[in-house]
Amino acid sequence: MASTLWIFIEVAEDVVEGDTRALDNAILVALRAPGEPDSPLGPAWIEAVARDVTALGSFTVLGLVVAAVTVFLLLARRHRTAMFVLLGTSSGMLASVLLKGAFSRPRPDIFPHGDFVISASFPSGHAMLSAIVYLTLGALLARLVPRRGLKLYVMSIALALTVIVGISRIYLGVHWPTDVLAGWAAGAAWALGWWGAAELVKLWSGERA
Repeated sequence: MASTLWIFIEVAEDVVEGDTRALDNAILVALRAPGEPDSPLGPAWIEAVARDVTALGSFTVLGLVVAAVTVFLLLARRHRTAMFVLLGTSSGMLASVLLKGAFSRPRPDIFPHGDFVISASFPSGHAMLSAIVYLTLGALLARLVPRRGLKLYVMSIALALTVIVGISRIYLGVHWPTDVLAGWAAGAAWALGWWGAAELVKLWSGERA
C-alpha cells in the first residue's frame, strides 16, 4: 500500500508542476495514425474494441458488478465481507470524484476524444475504480480457492482487467498517461488499505468474514 500511495503522490506532484506534459504529449501522439491525428493508431475495429474495454471501467458497469457481488455475499451470509466490499468500493468512487475536483486537470485537447467525457482528467476514474473493484473482488475470490495456481490466475485476471481499462483510456485520447498511472496507484492503494482493514477486523474478532 505504501509504495502505491507513494507513486500517486509523486505523479501528482509532477503533474501539478507541469513536469509530465512533454511525456504525456509524446505518448498520445505516438498512438495516433501517421498523418491522421484525428484517428487512433491501427484499424478501425481496434478503436471499437477499445470502447468496449473502456466500458468495463465505467461507473455503470462497476456499480452493477459491485451490487451483484454484494447481494451474493449477503445471500451467502458473508455479511462482513459484503460490508467491506460495498464500503470499500463506494468510498473509492467518492474519493475519485473528490480527487478530480481537487486537481481539476483539463482533459487532453490535442485530439478529438474517442469517448464521451464530462469530468476532470486527473486521476483517471476508470483506472482508479477498475483497480479498486477488480483487485478487491480478485482478492476476495482468491481467498476462496484452495490452490495457489488458481489464486494466481484469479489475481492475474483482476490485474489484466485493470490494466487494459487504463490503456483504453489513453488509446481513446480521453486521458493523459499520467492520469491513468495515478489512477492505478490510487486504486491499488485504496483496495489494499480496505483489505488490510478487513483482515485486521477478522483477526480481532476471531470470526469468519
